[in-house]
Formats: sequence, structure tokens, C-alpha cells
Amino acid sequence: MRGEFRVADGTRRADKWGMALQVLVVPDKFKGTLSAQAAAEAIAIGWRSARPEDVVELLPMSDGGDGFGEVVSQLLGAAPQEVQTVDAAHCPRAARWWWEPRTKTSVIEAAQVIGLALLAPRKHHPFELDSFGLGAVLRAAAERGATRHLLGIGGSATNDGGFGVARAVGWQFLDADGRRIGRWTELTRLQRICAPAAAPRNAELLAAVDVQNPLLGPTGATRVYGPQKGLTPEDFPLAEQCLDRLRQVVESDLGLACAAEPGTGAAGGLGYGLRSFCGARLVPGFELFARHAELERRLRTAQLVITAEGAIDRSTLMGKGVGQIARRCRELGVPCLGLGGGANLPAALSDAERVFTQVHSIVPSLTDFAQATAQPARWLAGLAAQAARSWEAFPGRCAPKA
Repeated sequence: MRGEFRVADGTRRADKWGMALQVLVVPDKFKGTLSAQAAAEAIAIGWRSARPEDVVELLPMSDGGDGFGEVVSQLLGAAPQEVQTVDAAHCPRAARWWWEPRTKTSVIEAAQVIGLALLAPRKHHPFELDSFGLGAVLRAAAERGATRHLLGIGGSATNDGGFGVARAVGWQFLDADGRRIGRWTELTRLQRICAPAAAPRNAELLAAVDVQNPLLGPTGATRVYGPQKGLTPEDFPLAEQCLDRLRQVVESDLGLACAAEPGTGAAGGLGYGLRSFCGARLVPGFELFARHAELERRLRTAQLVITAEGAIDRSTLMGKGVGQIARRCRELGVPCLGLGGGANLPAALSDAERVFTQVHSIVPSLTDFAQATAQPARWLAGLAAQAARSWEAFPGRCAPKA
């Protein structure tokens, strides 16, 4: 018996498998290989090759890291802009940001300015890098008259606690002799912080964070994420001393004690710097995306959801966007497929952790790691086609919604 369902134009459609579906594709980036948009397109190509009658909607997502600007600007209808600035190593760079004039909203992605992916591997030590270049983008947005900034801060190369961007917008950091400190690794000498001479325009700054770490300590910026950027255990003491001295003087001079707040350790402490020196409000990047994408409505109207990221593992279930998508689908009773470059979910998951209806991975089921990273779109499309074929035979597949 052939199944039917009604699509947006009021017509009824059916397919040879007996059930045509409204499919929502909501992938995150495959870090280093595919943007969220490219991943969504690859999944759609593969799925449609096996189930051409399904209606597939693409909704690339971001939790505040690489790709945040592209994803959020599309949701808002914001147009790309460009400003001359410097990267984390102070090399000249033309950085992209986005502008939506009706709501006077800027969309800024830190990874477009001070991103780790912009630098040659192992060429720069984090002690040589800072967030200064981000200031030019904030100034450009302010000059356009922005009353709200949406700033995704993940993917940075820096570990400076936001010291660089604070200097760029006019804050001064002085030692005991009143001399300005120009490198974050000299913050052990910090005695006094002076606010900018001209007060910045009153604008809301929402910093989208992709992690919930505090600034300092064993779960802080330096020890957890520093090694990804090039810090070694031998570097940890100096980095922690500098950031802790920054915290002490911020508390004494500005009266702000926020270093333990979730997200202040994001992007090498950039969350802390934006919170302390730019009045930012730190928000989980996934929540910001979900609100602007009207994600709840889309999930409720979908008959099947496909989400994806580079690796589906235990960390997926610990607050990452892909895991949150799957968890909400389970609450709504909507089947959810998880696609990954690799998958390593523990066998002994609790009932609460079993949020995916099915999980499929490129490696090792289709190819090896080298081939998967050499042609990621091709293999992801192939994985989606495989998932579509297996879904047709899956006994728990969804029935058409009324």
C-alpha cells in the first residue's frame, strides 16, 4: 500500500516505498573538512538519490564556532561586509562580518578574524597571539549604527583572556610604573586597568559560546583548550598566572567577579574579556541558533530529522548541538538519524542517553580516514544514501503526520 502526505502547496505525494517523508537536515560543521552548509547539501544529495520523493529541508546549524557567521546571517538575511584588520598573529587580513539594517544587527564570527584555522600549523605559539584584530570588526559594526551584535567566539587561536580586543577598543593595562602592557604574557605585572576615554555606544552584545568552561583552573581555558592551540604543560603556569592576575585586577578595579561563570573560558578566555570589557552577555551558541531558526517549530513539523557532525561520540551527548537536536527529537517523538565521519558511542548507554534512532558513520563502514577527509562531501553523500536505504527497511520508521 502506498503512503501519502500533504506538502506545502496542498498536493498529495507518495513514493514507491509506501511512505514519503518531510525530512529536516540539521548538521553542524565537519571541522576542518566541511562547513555546516556543505554538509547539509551533501546529505541532501545522498538522501534524494535513494528517496527522491521525500521533501528535504536544509537547516545548517552552528553552536558559536567556525561557520557561525554564515549560518546566522542566512537566518537573519544579513548581507556580508568586509573590514581591514589583523589576524591573531597581527598579519593584515580582510575579515568578513554581516549586517542586517532593519534590526541594526551585526553578525560577527571570531574565527573569521583570529581563528586558529587561519594560521599555518605550528608556526605561531599562543604566547605570540592575541585577540586584538577583533576590535576593528566591532568598531566597524558600531560605526554602521549597530544596536545589537551577535558574536560567535569559538574557533579562536588565542588564549589571552580577551586582553587584545580590550586594548583594541580603548582599555589600557598599566604596570606599577604606569607603563602600558602590550602583550598578554606580561600581565603578571598588571597593577591598574583604565577604561576608554570615550564611552562606547550603547549596544547589546551577545557572545555565543560553544563551551561552558570557566576562565581558570583544571577545567579552564588554558588546561582544557590550550593544547589544541599549541600550549604545552610547561606553558600552563605562566598562562594561568597571567589570566589570574587579569582576574584579580578586574575584580579590584572594575568590581566585576565573573571568572567562574560558565563560558568565560570559551575561546581562550575571550568570553571573559568580552564580558568584562565590552559588557557582553554570554549565551550558549546553540540556544541562539535555535531561537533565530525557529527550531522548535521545524522539529515539530518534520517526520524525520537528520543531524550530523565530524565525530559522534560521548562528547556529542554532553551539550553539543547535534546531541541537543537528537535529545529534543526524542522528547517530541520524532525519529532522528545521526551521521558522522566517525562514531564511537559507548555500548552501555543509559536510556536517557539513547537519543538517536540510528547512527551511521563514514569510517569504517564506507572507507578509511584518509579517503574520508580527502573527499568528505562525496563520502557524506554516500553515507546519507546508505542511511536512506536502511531507513526504508527500519521497523520503527515514522508514519506520516496528520
